[in-house]
Amino acid sequence: MLLDGHDPHALRQAAQALAAGELVALPTETVYGLGARADQDAAVAKIFAAKGRPSDHPLIVHVLDIADAQAFCRELPPVALRLMQAFWPGPLTVIVPRAPGMAAAAAGGQDSVGLRCPAHPVARALLAEARSLGVLGVAAPSANRFGKVSPTRAEHVRSEFGPELLILDGGACAVGIESSIVDCSRGHPVLLRPGILTPAQIEAAAGEPLRARDGGTPRASGTLAAHYAPQARVALLPAELLRSRLSQAAQWPDGLAVYSRTLSPAAGITQWRVMPDDAVAAAFELFAVLRELDAGGAREIWIEMPPTDSAWDGVQDRLARAAAAFAAGGESDPV
Repeated sequence: MLLDGHDPHALRQAAQALAAGELVALPTETVYGLGARADQDAAVAKIFAAKGRPSDHPLIVHVLDIADAQAFCRELPPVALRLMQAFWPGPLTVIVPRAPGMAAAAAGGQDSVGLRCPAHPVARALLAEARSLGVLGVAAPSANRFGKVSPTRAEHVRSEFGPELLILDGGACAVGIESSIVDCSRGHPVLLRPGILTPAQIEAAAGEPLRARDGGTPRASGTLAAHYAPQARVALLPAELLRSRLSQAAQWPDGLAVYSRTLSPAAGITQWRVMPDDAVAAAFELFAVLRELDAGGAREIWIEMPPTDSAWDGVQDRLARAAAAFAAGGESDPV
């Protein structure tokens, strides 16, 4: 059921569904999420079942503010608080020590939990309405089947789950890729997943350098090596290699689509999309373009590798994971 996310009656209906332990798809500034109340393990189990996601893969808990976040924390490390104050509401998830008895299923059984305060007005209105009904946080991974392309529009969600799911339509997501994830559970910041925020921005707010990942790093949402994959096979290629392959028309695979930033469209390729020169604009359209190429019948997508500038880290990360899904012999299942 698709509802107008700006309609107070729709927001109330969605909040009541969350309070009753049902699933609701909601817009955030990053991507659409598939939400359930985080404090009920039975409700969270419905997310894993709907997505086909293993239950030990943690979810992110969305909260209205820092005060609500503290209900899920055993302690709030100072670096986490600094990051919250700098970027909330916004596209940043912090991982902190989890309060005993809170959001165990959402945390994938770990003693840490990922928390985010979204900026999208519909998400914030829903969280406020749900809080009035006793829901302090909403666990919400991206509203798509596990490992596939995240949705940035309400119609993307409906195409994944059908008309039965309650979906709040808040328009196209402004950011377009998932939040940056910073582990603060061990006192020092570690970047687990890049997003639209640059490492320099995060370090400036943290007041210290980002540390490297190690064996003690907790599991985090959306950090599998193979992830964010469309149905078509993805090849991520440097510009010169892409140009070379395109010059050999006789060897083009059937159903070839191209997403390139610097090359001119080649005659004979019906699905050619131009990647923006700006990293923010590229992130905004990335998942929508991949879904569009899938819908157009693409069987293989050749994508020009983005620049190495840190502003492109989030886009580079999503494309690399999409390509990794098919690196071992062209399998179509990224898990």
